Amino acid sequence: MSTTPTPRPNVLAIPAYVAGKPPTPRPGLTSYKLSSNENPYPPLPGVLEAATEAAAAMNRYPDMGSSALYDALSARLGVPTDDLAAATGSVALIYQLVNAFCGPGDEVVYAWRSFEAYPIAVTVGGATSVQVPLTAEGRHDLDAMAAAVTERTRIVMVCTPNNPTGPAVGQAELDAFLAKVPQHVVVVVDEAYLEFVRMADAVDGLATYRAHPNVVLFRTFSKAYGLAGFRVGYAVAPGPIAAALRAVSLPFGVSHVAQAAAIASLEAGDALMERVDELVARRVDVVARLRDVGWELPDAQGNFVWFPLGERTPDFAAACGEAGVSVRPYATDGVRVTIGEAEALDRIVEVAAQFAR
Repeated sequence: MSTTPTPRPNVLAIPAYVAGKPPTPRPGLTSYKLSSNENPYPPLPGVLEAATEAAAAMNRYPDMGSSALYDALSARLGVPTDDLAAATGSVALIYQLVNAFCGPGDEVVYAWRSFEAYPIAVTVGGATSVQVPLTAEGRHDLDAMAAAVTERTRIVMVCTPNNPTGPAVGQAELDAFLAKVPQHVVVVVDEAYLEFVRMADAVDGLATYRAHPNVVLFRTFSKAYGLAGFRVGYAVAPGPIAAALRAVSLPFGVSHVAQAAAIASLEAGDALMERVDELVARRVDVVARLRDVGWELPDAQGNFVWFPLGERTPDFAAACGEAGVSVRPYATDGVRVTIGEAEALDRIVEVAAQFAR
């Protein structure tokens, strides 16, 4: 018997989340942070004003039901408000889903390497991770994931585009996968980078959710909308699943200021797409330049590119740091680089050219 308070064993087993680090200042260089998949642009038109106005009521609790945000999302997406659940970023929804649907001994299937919050949330919830290796091209192996589903499986996570490797799942392969998964298993289509996808047969998340009673979409205002600091994500899910997500949510978790900023961001759709299209153009350009200097990279459908470096991962990250750009290394798997400022990407290409040689 311990003589001091001891957390539950699963809490002690939680893997650490490694956030993207800020750049180390370099004399004579402007430093850039490409380590967190943040949007490099300032707030969309009208958003700062809406947030500032909302901040004047900081002495009041936010709307716990996020009713104005739900109304705005319902109108934009064409879904009932009962099929929505907001949270402090889409990462919170992962925790809530596991909390709502899993207990000890239950399994959550997901690709690996994928979003590193998955194993953390599963461990916090006392469930068991079933990690299915990606293909050599950094893609989900949906056949292998379907084969990994057992009678203990409660949730399957499909991250598309996959963070950190970049490829996205196509609609036809997702449909084939869903046909193999029992309907009592919740299938999450995690679309944090939805707006950046440019591919044939791209997933239509809303149509997929409407066609399947077990499909949940996770989306966020952190990436394309540039509200990473305000923490607003939402789920689109069949009513009973959405209700379960709301039931286990942190009360007042999405602040009044965050809700106001998210609503204003939805109203700035034209400006949003101009920025997203510019980032996609930079992504296409930098991938082409990297391939020109000898790199074989996975398909990039998010706002980032993936360097499959293996044992050279720490050295590449250090070289980028010396060039005044922070990137996100993943152990000895590779490095993820956000599509950010043009000058920062030029430096990445220079470093990568030296490594390729």
